[in-house]
Amino acid sequence: LGSPPTAGDSPARVVTWFSAHHDAARLYAWTAAFGTLAFAVVAGVIRGTLPAPSRDVFLLGAAAFIIETALQAWFWAALALHPGLLQPATARLVLDVASFWGPILTGATTTMIGAVTVLGLHTPTLIPRWLTALGVAAFVEQAVETLTVFGTRGFTAPGGDMNVLLGAALTAIWLAGLVIWSAQRLGRRTAAS
Repeated sequence: LGSPPTAGDSPARVVTWFSAHHDAARLYAWTAAFGTLAFAVVAGVIRGTLPAPSRDVFLLGAAAFIIETALQAWFWAALALHPGLLQPATARLVLDVASFWGPILTGATTTMIGAVTVLGLHTPTLIPRWLTALGVAAFVEQAVETLTVFGTRGFTAPGGDMNVLLGAALTAIWLAGLVIWSAQRLGRRTAAS
């Protein structure tokens, strides 16, 4: 997507960007549809490796993550559909709605991360320490990141670098660790049966 408009950009800049990048924004929305399938499969497999009630809390967070991400892609695709007809104030408003994806998504991510991390804190023989430590770091960052709902510019703005770089990176690292742990757990189950 290049350098998409930020919360501090003018309405005219938003229109200019979507006029120049409409195909890329629509491609992003299209790939988000396939990402939904992939994430849903991963979430379902991970759910199967967790005990109750952690598995259900994790799955609820994953479902919220999917829904919120789909809505955000929906708004981006709508902005890119008829860029020549976009009115600056309307474009700014719709992008502002889509930009709150980051701050609101933290509710879904803290639900997923919290479900596994609390399990690791209470049952260290089930969840390895390294994954619990990653979970604590990612959870704390995501909890602090909720404050971006009050930001207006720069790092702490909705859709700013705290959301799309720092928070996304920590959450992705934690999720990769969870996938590795789940795959190992499934492997041990398969070998035992």
